[in-house]
Amino acid sequence: MTDSTRTAPPPGPLTGPHAAGRRPGHRPVDRRSHRRSWQDHPLRRVTPWLFLLVPLALLVTFTYVPVGNMIYYSFTDWDGVSPDRSFVGGDNYEELFTRPELFRVFAVSLYYLAASAVQIAAALYFATILSFDLRLRNLFKGILFFPYLINGVAIGFVFLYFFQDGGTLDSVLSLLGIDSDHAWLGDPRSANTALAGVSVWRFTGLNFVLFLGAIQSIPGELYEAAQIDGATRWQQFRHLIAPGIRPVLSLSVILAISGSLSVFEIPFIMTGGATGTQTFVIQTIKLAFQFNKTGLASACAVVLLLIILAVTWIQRRLVPDEKVDLV
Repeated sequence: MTDSTRTAPPPGPLTGPHAAGRRPGHRPVDRRSHRRSWQDHPLRRVTPWLFLLVPLALLVTFTYVPVGNMIYYSFTDWDGVSPDRSFVGGDNYEELFTRPELFRVFAVSLYYLAASAVQIAAALYFATILSFDLRLRNLFKGILFFPYLINGVAIGFVFLYFFQDGGTLDSVLSLLGIDSDHAWLGDPRSANTALAGVSVWRFTGLNFVLFLGAIQSIPGELYEAAQIDGATRWQQFRHLIAPGIRPVLSLSVILAISGSLSVFEIPFIMTGGATGTQTFVIQTIKLAFQFNKTGLASACAVVLLLIILAVTWIQRRLVPDEKVDLV
């Protein structure tokens, strides 16, 4: 006969519902102290630099080392072929600044600077229109951005046939009853205007995508509030869109100025710098590879780099980036 009044002993330290897998003398891990120890670990401070090691190596190898070599070549009389590089000091820079014809080609950049203003205005207009709810807006976005995806060499050859005598442009004008015997790429003024127009057609899509992304980043609640208050499209653009895209607009202006000073691809393919379309970069390329004056060409490249940096610095000083807070 069993004793029903016997009581069970109190559960020991290894009994109970949470005793599974617990060993005698086991202490719970303090995750806070573990996390704190990792934050103070020296490897944590080095980890970001380990991820940046490869990009920084590529940047130094393919950007800063070539720039350093270019600066060194600008103080030599190297012809680009001979292993001999005699140090001539500042003779290349003296020749560059005492020959006005080497800087006269910057006048051609004015055509591309005007074209850059046109393309920024057109890109801003289309980005503003297509940011609203319109039919087939995705189709028009693709149409506007597509020219930027085409290779520059292909664009040069396409428009070379477009502007040639009896080409596409003359055929279209003849259908409209306009007889044109003008050589579009044979006259300096019309040639530079045509080449600048090609650059507008090609690079408008890039500015369009930049502006469209900046406009779409503006909170939609602001547009709804403006519509409730009865704001027109122009008022929405003036008080919402324009302040919101100011940093991107500043970036586009910098890219436009630097691009107009360093134009190369389209005029080199379509005219080779003939008929008064030679830019500073084309002139530099010819000095290096046609006249074997790599030292002088390097000096030209250094001067162009300094001009672009100076223009960018002035632009940033005149129109500094301001933090835009619309909400």
